[in-house]
Amino acid sequence: MNKNIKLAVAGAVLALSASANAGIIIPAGDWTLDINGNVNAFVNYTHVDSASGTRGSGNGDTSLMLAVAPNAGNYGSKFQGINTGLLPSWLGFTATTRQNDLDVSWNMSMQPNVSDNTLQGDNNAPLFRTAYLSFGDKSWGTIKLGKDIGVFASDAILNDMTLLGVGAGATGVGYGNAANGGASGQPTTLGGIGTGYIYAAWKGQVAYTTPNMNGFQATVAITNPNQSAGAGNQDRFGLEGKASYSFAQGDFSGKVWVSGASYDISNSPASTSYSASVGDIGATISSNGFGLTGYYYTGKGVGSTLMGLDAASADNARRDSDGGYVQLTYVTPFKTKLGAAYGISNLDMAGNDTTALLKSNERYTLGAYHPLTKHLNLVAEYNNVTSESHSDYKTENQTYSAGAILFF
Repeated sequence: MNKNIKLAVAGAVLALSASANAGIIIPAGDWTLDINGNVNAFVNYTHVDSASGTRGSGNGDTSLMLAVAPNAGNYGSKFQGINTGLLPSWLGFTATTRQNDLDVSWNMSMQPNVSDNTLQGDNNAPLFRTAYLSFGDKSWGTIKLGKDIGVFASDAILNDMTLLGVGAGATGVGYGNAANGGASGQPTTLGGIGTGYIYAAWKGQVAYTTPNMNGFQATVAITNPNQSAGAGNQDRFGLEGKASYSFAQGDFSGKVWVSGASYDISNSPASTSYSASVGDIGATISSNGFGLTGYYYTGKGVGSTLMGLDAASADNARRDSDGGYVQLTYVTPFKTKLGAAYGISNLDMAGNDTTALLKSNERYTLGAYHPLTKHLNLVAEYNNVTSESHSDYKTENQTYSAGAILFF
């Protein structure tokens, strides 16, 4: 499997025991071209429960709530639709060659949408998430330049079972929902983003990855400035890194990883700034059909859901945040993978904050993932998402989804 799909899909494929091969291989002179990707679509139905508690003044207690309140914006008590899940449909092109004792590669990809609920049905613009080159050798490692998935928190999303499904489909104001594919042009659902981990995002970067040393591997990167939501400017490149150890012994196999990120945030024109830092740790282990994944992150000035979103108070005091998820799966004798997961993301008050601020987004997921063929997976999920503010204002959604994802 080519390097990009390995990043964006292989983690999910491994987590769900869906067999996947390389894409369509075409020899082209000195190059080998791999055309690859996926197509997925889900039928989604979301029921919006009544809100409870007293809503705080302003909209601070709804801006990051991933469970929509009844009649918030265009939302009623229920909605439905047909849309892409957490993983966008994907068309990727990767070319590789060996020249002057170097492995050289380039990658470009696009991510079209299934549909949305607008009159035209095509308001969501396609994404272009990757465009990078890489070169290196197994003896000393690989250097990558261009746009690819971020280093920090990438393992969190790649080991999330909802990567092949929907996850947190009913999302808050400004983040769309499973039914319409994004009220503000968001093309996918959220999976466990904002309910267990911060989105790794797709970033311009220069990254170095070590060779695999008996299971140990590390990556360090500088990332494009202004990768923090709501940041006017940054005084330096972002710094991201991770280290992992993969192992296999008898019937047991697994992986342990840590990663972190650091940014300097400048809020122009207020001429104020603060530093943002975050770290995480995760592990996954499998044996005899069972799989267990645990993940935890903690940060200061990084916010929730998206890196830097609502990261500081109006007087620029950094807010603490943390969260994580635990996930248990089992592959039945019929090859169907059954899974259950719990995730939560917390955001603390700071500075001159009031109680009209998100306190937590919490998710329960039940899923069934069946490889109908080695390329085609049938998926069914139930997701319950609860959001609560520091004023105890609470909303809750249940999303039922069923569909399929096909890799090529």
